[in-house]
Amino acid sequence: MSGLSRRGFLQGCSAALVVGFSFGRPLIATAAEAFGLGDIDKPIDRDEVDSWLVMRDDGQVVVYSGKVELGTGVETALRQIAAEELCIAFATTSLVQGDTRLTPNQGVTSGSKTIQIGAQQLRQAAATARQALRERGAEVLGVAVDEVEVRDGEVRIAATPQRSVSYAALIGGQPFSRRVEASAPLLEAERYRLVGTSVPRVDIPAKVFGEFSFVQDVQLPGMLHGRVVRPPITGASTLPVRIESIDDSDLPAGVRVVRRGAFLGVVAETEWEAIQAVRRLKVVWTHDVKLPEMARLHDFLESLPARTRRIVDRGELHPQFQSADKVLEAQYQWPYQNHDSIGPSCAVADVRAEEITLWSGTQGPHQLREAIAALAERPKESVRVIYAEASGCYGHNGADDVAGDAVLMSMAAGRPVRVQWSREDEHGWNPKGPAMRMRLRGALSAAGDVRAWSFRNWTPTHSTRPSADAGDRALLAGMLIHGMPDFDRTVGGDRNAPVDYRFEHCRVEINWLAVTDTPLRPSALRALGAVPNCFANECFFDELAHAAGRDPLTMRLDYLDDPRGRAVLEAAAKKADWQPGRSRATPWRSGVVTGRGLAYARYENENAYVAVVADVEVSERGVRVLRVVVGHDCGLIINPDGVRNQIEGNVLQATSRALKEEVRFGREGVTSLEWGAYPLITFAEIPQVDIVLIDRPDEPSLGAGEATTAPVPAAIGNAIFDATGLRLRQVPFTRQRLLAARDEA
Repeated sequence: MSGLSRRGFLQGCSAALVVGFSFGRPLIATAAEAFGLGDIDKPIDRDEVDSWLVMRDDGQVVVYSGKVELGTGVETALRQIAAEELCIAFATTSLVQGDTRLTPNQGVTSGSKTIQIGAQQLRQAAATARQALRERGAEVLGVAVDEVEVRDGEVRIAATPQRSVSYAALIGGQPFSRRVEASAPLLEAERYRLVGTSVPRVDIPAKVFGEFSFVQDVQLPGMLHGRVVRPPITGASTLPVRIESIDDSDLPAGVRVVRRGAFLGVVAETEWEAIQAVRRLKVVWTHDVKLPEMARLHDFLESLPARTRRIVDRGELHPQFQSADKVLEAQYQWPYQNHDSIGPSCAVADVRAEEITLWSGTQGPHQLREAIAALAERPKESVRVIYAEASGCYGHNGADDVAGDAVLMSMAAGRPVRVQWSREDEHGWNPKGPAMRMRLRGALSAAGDVRAWSFRNWTPTHSTRPSADAGDRALLAGMLIHGMPDFDRTVGGDRNAPVDYRFEHCRVEINWLAVTDTPLRPSALRALGAVPNCFANECFFDELAHAAGRDPLTMRLDYLDDPRGRAVLEAAAKKADWQPGRSRATPWRSGVVTGRGLAYARYENENAYVAVVADVEVSERGVRVLRVVVGHDCGLIINPDGVRNQIEGNVLQATSRALKEEVRFGREGVTSLEWGAYPLITFAEIPQVDIVLIDRPDEPSLGAGEATTAPVPAAIGNAIFDATGLRLRQVPFTRQRLLAARDEA
C-alpha cells in the first residue's frame, strides 16, 4: 500500500467511518481498507493528546479509547466527558475503541473502572486540548489568554463574543503535538452542561432494531468456519491430555483438520460443515484427570496447600474471644458460576505473512495481542486486535480463548477463519467464577458489642486473563499446547474480605490456592471475590446483630464511621421504609412468609458505596425476591440513566446468582452444559428495583457498575432468615437447600 500522511487520512474520513465498530453489512474491516488508504500514522502513547483526540476539518472530534463498550454505556459516557471538557456538542463527537493500532493501552476494561480511571485519563487529555485551543485562539484573535473563553466549539473574546474563531479553523486536520498536562485545569462542576445528564445511549437504537453488528456478524471475503474438538475433561483447571489417534475418514470433503499439540480443530467452508465434522471426527484421548466429588468441593478446597496472607491484623483476638459473653462461628460457601452471555463467544482471524488481524469481543485488546503474538510466534507489532462488541461478558469469559482458536486455524488454512463457540463450549470451557469457602468467628460482650472479628477464606486467583507474563498459556489453545501455567497471581479473592466496620480487634486472612490444584479453571466473574466475601461478611454481621438482640441497620450504623457509607444505608432504609426486624421464636415450617434483609459494601473498600434492602417471599416452592432497594454513591455521576441501567442489571444478575446459578461437575469435568442444567431467573421472577442515587459533583467518579452485585446475595440471605429463622449459608438458595435447612432445624 502507498503511504498516507496523518493529515490526509483525517481529511479523507467521514464521521461515520472513524467509529471503530459502526460497521455496515458485510462488515468493513478497517477504515483504511475501506478507502484504499495506507497505514495510519497516529500515536497511541497515553501521554500524547493526539493519542486521545483528533479534531477534523469540519469540527468533528474523534475520541480514541482503549476502554471498550461491553454493554455498560461507556461509549456514551466517554463522549459526554470529552464533549464537556472541550465545550462542544455531544453530536459532534464519535468514538474509536479497542484497536491496538489506533487506541492507547488503558489496560483491561474491567472492575467497572472505565469512568473511575480510564475516563480521567481522557478528561485530562481533553482539558489539555482545550487549553491549547484557548492559547491558539487568543493568539489568532490578538488578545491575552485570560481574555478568551471557549464555548460551542469556538474560542471567543469574553468581552466581545462576536469576535471568535472555530476549533476547526484553529487546528482542523492538524495534530495537537502536545503532551497531556496534569496541570491543565479541568472544567468546574458548576459549568457542566452534559455531565450529569441522561444523554441517551448511542448504541441502543441499533441493538433494539436488530441493526447492530456484533463480533458474531463479522464477515470477510474468503472466510472459512472453524470449530474446536474438545478433550473429555470439560473445563478442568489442568489439561494433561494427549491425542493418541485421529480417524478423519468420515469427514466431509474439503474439511481440514488442524492440530498443534493437544489442540485439535476443523476448518470448513460453512459453519454447518464444521459442526458436522466435529461430530464425525474420531479421536482417542488419554488423560489422568479425576476431579473431586462435587458434594465435597469446599472441604476439598480447604484441604489444599495454601499461601496464607494476613491482610488485616488489628488488636488482640485471643483475649477477646476468651472473655466474650457469646462467641459465634459460621462457614459460608460459594459455588463455581458461569458468565452466561446469551451469545456464545466468537472471533474472526485473518493471518497473513506480514500481519495478523483479529476481531474480538475481548476486554483487553492490547493484552490479547501479547498472547496472540506468543501463540503465533510473531512479534506483537505484527498483531492487530480490533474490538467488536459481543453479547456482554460479565468478566473473563471465552472471548480471548476463541480468538486463539481462530488464529491457529487461520494460520493453518491460509485464509480468514471465523470460530463460533457452541453453548456447550461456553458453559463447559469458559473460565469460571471460582468456588470459595469463608470461615468467620465473632465475639459479643454482654451488652451486645462486637469485641472481636475473624475472617478466613480459601480461594484461587480470580484472574487468569491474558497478559505479557502469561504468554499464550493464558489462552485455552495455549494450555492445550503447553499445559496450564501456575498463574502466580493473587487477584480478586481478597476483594471486600476486610469490612468497613470499626472493629478494634480484627483479623482477616486469605488462603490462596494454586490454580492447578483446584478442580475447574477459574477467572474473573463480575465483582470477583467481593460477592462471596461480602455474602459471608454481611450475613455474619447479621448473625451477630440478631444474637445481640439489635436491629441490623442500627448496629451497622453504630460501627460505620464513613459518612458516605452511612448515607447510602440511610437512603436505602428510608426508601424501603425499614422497620426494626424481628427474630422468629421458631423456624418456619410451612406456608407463605415474607422477610426483609439488609447488606452494605464499599466495593473493593475504595470504590462505590452501596446499600441494599431485599424483600423476599418464602414458601415450599422456594425463595422469590419481590423487591430490591439500592442506595448508591459513585461520586460524580456522568449519566444518571446509565448508572441506573447498570445498577438494575447488577441486581438482576446477582439475584439470579444467589437463587439459581451453580456449575455442576463430575469426575471428568463440567456437566451443566446447557440452560436446563444451569438455569437463570426468568422474566416472571424479576424483582421490582428501586434506586436512590446520591450524586456528589465535587467528588471523583467511582466505579458504578458491578459494585451493586456484591451486597445483593447477602441482603437476600438475611431476608430469608428474617422470614424463616433459617440461616442459609451456601449459595444458591435453591428450594432443595431451603427445605433441607427446614427439616434440619
